[in-house]
Amino acid sequence: MALCLREARLYGYRRMSEHDLHDLARKAGIEVQWKDVSGTEKNVSDESLRAILAAIGLPAETTSQIHHAEQFLSEENRAVVPPLLTADLGKPVNCPNLKGRYRVRLESGTSFEGQFAEYPQLPGIHEPGYHQLEMGGQPIELAVAPHSSFTLADVTQGQKIWGLAVQIYALRREQDGGIGDFAALAQFARAAASHGADAVAISPVHAQFSADPTRFGPYAPSNRAALNVLHIAEPTTFQNNGNFVDWPSAGVAKLQSLRHAFSKFSDHEAIDIFRRDSGFGLERHAAFEAIQAVLTQNSGAAPDWRTWPAALQTPESAEVMAFKIEHAEEIKFQIYLQYRADSELRAAQLAALEAGMKIGLIADLAVGTDRGGSHSWSRQTEILRDLEVGAPPDAINREGQSWGITAFSPRGLRNSGFSAFIEMLRHALRNAGGVRIDHVMGLARLWLIPHGRSSAQGAYLKMPSRDLMRLVRLESYRHNAIILGEDLGTLPEGFQSTLDDSGIAGLRVLWFEKDGKKFRQPSLWSKAAVAVTSTHDLPTVAGWWRGQDISWREKLGMAGDGMDIRDQERVELWNAMVEVGAATMPMPGHEDTGPVADAACLFLGQTASTLALLPIEDALALPEQPNLPGTTDEHPNWRRRLPHESTVILDQPDVTARLAKLNAARSL
Repeated sequence: MALCLREARLYGYRRMSEHDLHDLARKAGIEVQWKDVSGTEKNVSDESLRAILAAIGLPAETTSQIHHAEQFLSEENRAVVPPLLTADLGKPVNCPNLKGRYRVRLESGTSFEGQFAEYPQLPGIHEPGYHQLEMGGQPIELAVAPHSSFTLADVTQGQKIWGLAVQIYALRREQDGGIGDFAALAQFARAAASHGADAVAISPVHAQFSADPTRFGPYAPSNRAALNVLHIAEPTTFQNNGNFVDWPSAGVAKLQSLRHAFSKFSDHEAIDIFRRDSGFGLERHAAFEAIQAVLTQNSGAAPDWRTWPAALQTPESAEVMAFKIEHAEEIKFQIYLQYRADSELRAAQLAALEAGMKIGLIADLAVGTDRGGSHSWSRQTEILRDLEVGAPPDAINREGQSWGITAFSPRGLRNSGFSAFIEMLRHALRNAGGVRIDHVMGLARLWLIPHGRSSAQGAYLKMPSRDLMRLVRLESYRHNAIILGEDLGTLPEGFQSTLDDSGIAGLRVLWFEKDGKKFRQPSLWSKAAVAVTSTHDLPTVAGWWRGQDISWREKLGMAGDGMDIRDQERVELWNAMVEVGAATMPMPGHEDTGPVADAACLFLGQTASTLALLPIEDALALPEQPNLPGTTDEHPNWRRRLPHESTVILDQPDVTARLAKLNAARSL
């Protein structure tokens, strides 16, 4: 009997502990259950919950730790006065933890005063912008967002338009040093505009690691508020006319040429103005790059900042300040690089607009950054540490994904007034007519995986979505720039409506636009979304028709549908294109991809979507996709170059005919 009682007590303790653990996880924003792509409910293991809680600073191994963590969260919620509050235009502004009299100064210069009641609220503000709430000498910023972002409808006024999507590194230009650059982008934009395009969607141009050009994945950058300096148009001694970018060799040669150019640069006033206007973010990024460059020069490797000498791991340390003084010229070189890159990207956007484009460049905003990169070093309290962003198993990636990157911490964002997020948005929109937010679901929740574990051992962490969406709308409004959201995968319940209400255009991809097994007719595609044949992570039209993606997966032992299913899908796609007149000939064989690319291009043009984006690979009927998710060196990701120079690549007869059909279809 005593044994049974002891077991009962232990069992009761364990049940209570599990209940407390789950309760703490929910309070911390971790979803203890989630639904997979088929709608099946899944439970997150207690082991995963504890690992994620520990990674966000809430250890929960014991009942005592759980109790202390709950107390901490409760006290934080009661005591913290956030440096920034967001609100909707004209709606009352909730002001937690505030008491007493206040004054609100609007951006327009007007102001009003009042007294907080028991439930502190400000009356609705009818002027979008960043305003100041003052009380007791403590300023709080008020970000008041319009009800919608700047939309495609604001741009097109009822017209249907189209554009091309391109990976910048893939572009070619004479003396480009083996890497596509911003000058080639300007050339490409002019060429696309001459065929009727109103937009060029580009791959991310976030800063990588200039001290280590072997790290070049555009979706695993060092800093999303700085630019990739290897896209600067600077002649080098290195030339590569092959089919792949040799990032290490080309990167080293580009940096050598840029150092030589800096030694002869004379307009230092321009750099000083750029430095002053760019502020905190640029200074820290330049310091990071300089430290890494010096350490690399001394040790022969570009180490992760978490392995730097301890005194250099904190940006505010006296040792970092001393380093900046001692290496002031290297810091200035890094700022010069950002100045050059910014100027050339701005010139590319100007070239697109002057050529007649309505939108011009659509930038791409990656979902996170490398944990050992500049942004993580610069913004340590605002970044999730020891957690990686990814995706749970789904229909496309059945083993799930871990992207090896990290992202913003919800608590860190709130406590810092969302400064890093705002800085990142402004940088993305600075030289573009719009931005595509990769994995836009990350504004609502992120699938986070404890470092060293599999994707299946992750869980969703809720983000401050209402605040983030308001800031996106506000920055879009202030920049007159459209917002696209990559909404492929498992969406949180109600999130699609949130995107629609905010004027954020989702993506509709040919391969997924189906009713059962049948491909959806173009007239039924969403008007508000952006229509695309494919994306950088999916097979091209020619590659899909050939089954190139299936061949790659089989070669690498990756899960996925077989050729038998693809055979059925080919018939369905061709029938759908015949039905609307996009295809008129008998169904071609597997290797005859030209007619399929022609038909897919016309099919895309017929969609109801206001904006249609055609990947350059499908304009050229190329079989290989830029990236194969789940691979690193097994597949040449982010290295394939286009076959012709930017000025003439669209002038090949079959390409010109294809784009003419697309342009005509968009005009109907």
